[in-house]
Amino acid sequence: VRVLTSLCTPFPPAFISPGAMKTLLNIYHKAIKPMEDAYRYNELRQHEVTDGEITSKPMVLFLGPWSVGKSSMINYLLGLHGTSQELYTGAEPTTSEYTVIMHGEKFRSVEGIVMAADSSRSFSPLEKFGQGFLERLVGVEMPHKLLERVTFVDTPGIIENRKQQERGYPYNEVCQWFIDRADLIFLVFDPTKLDVGGELEMLFRQMKGRESQIRLILNKADSLSNQDLMRVYGALFWSMAPLINVTEPPRVYVSSFWPQDYAVDTSRELFMREEISLLEDLNQVIENQLENKIAFIRQHGIRVRIHALLVDRYLQTYYDKLGWFSDPYEVFRDIVDDPDKYYIFKSILAKTNVSKFDLPDKEAYQDFFGVNPVSGFKQLSSHCSWTGGCLLEKIERAVSHELPALLSSISRNTEGPGCGEKPKNRWRRE
Repeated sequence: VRVLTSLCTPFPPAFISPGAMKTLLNIYHKAIKPMEDAYRYNELRQHEVTDGEITSKPMVLFLGPWSVGKSSMINYLLGLHGTSQELYTGAEPTTSEYTVIMHGEKFRSVEGIVMAADSSRSFSPLEKFGQGFLERLVGVEMPHKLLERVTFVDTPGIIENRKQQERGYPYNEVCQWFIDRADLIFLVFDPTKLDVGGELEMLFRQMKGRESQIRLILNKADSLSNQDLMRVYGALFWSMAPLINVTEPPRVYVSSFWPQDYAVDTSRELFMREEISLLEDLNQVIENQLENKIAFIRQHGIRVRIHALLVDRYLQTYYDKLGWFSDPYEVFRDIVDDPDKYYIFKSILAKTNVSKFDLPDKEAYQDFFGVNPVSGFKQLSSHCSWTGGCLLEKIERAVSHELPALLSSISRNTEGPGCGEKPKNRWRRE
């Protein structure tokens, strides 16, 4: 039986400056949250940021087809094989629930409905996906050094011949919720089945913009000869290339992540180095926890600001076009149905420091205004006061100055001798 490679200490002490975290929460509540509430951003993106999410540990999400070794990999990383706490594994599709593995003082299972009802946890927003999903959500708490620093999420396997409706809950929407919050996404594959179908293609569309967090895992690598493994490695890239449209391909880890010894006549040293490199990757996610949280809140703030500017532009256009004898409903419906005719989105790009890649879909605002009457909003110029200032100025100051200043103020630990390949940190300037 093989144990997890420990050629160096892979996981650093968990320390986050309470002062920096308090500052981050203060910026969010004073500069970003008021704009969210005023323009009902949560109803557009369905992404409600809670204090529990901001202060939560990094989340590592395991995705992939059924029976590729996701649960076995978690068991291996936590050393659970052969214990009463190990996740159940097998050749058939075994994981039908979303299993959240987190730290606790003692081993216990937590029902999904209890997790969603606890507002102190970062999983309370999952309640919106309904009872059918909560019955398929389970939490597992256990005392473990690694879980003091990170949370693992095991997901149901992708089954390409199964319709989404058969799952009994909105599978793609739930996946999107976890993808949006994951600090690292392990997409696990079995070298003997690299089928790419509709469900996997949809997942990649949902991960657009999160490519830097995706890691491909070619698991069970010792089940093939070296020559066959090279061919499968090439086939994996060939299959993934149309789905990941980025110049720099994601990192692929090739090994067998379970406690059984590697098969004879396979690339044992390569597999061990890959394992060490994966631990370094996981290590860096833990080290960069606060940096990633600040960057996430800044990105969220940028999207909230863009949404507010767009709603303001819709309102301004509506008031400009509304005549004495016009039907208010017809006027606004025309603007929402064809915003390009009124240069709604182009005007935002022209006048403000906004990237076209951050703009929401135009169709999203048809649904948004369908449930949020225009009469329920005020223009940005009305959200100002002598004592509190303007909401737009606050969020722009937070995005442009306060959050970048907080990011640069975090002391960077000097890097000691590494254990192999150092993965890039997308938030840190090299």
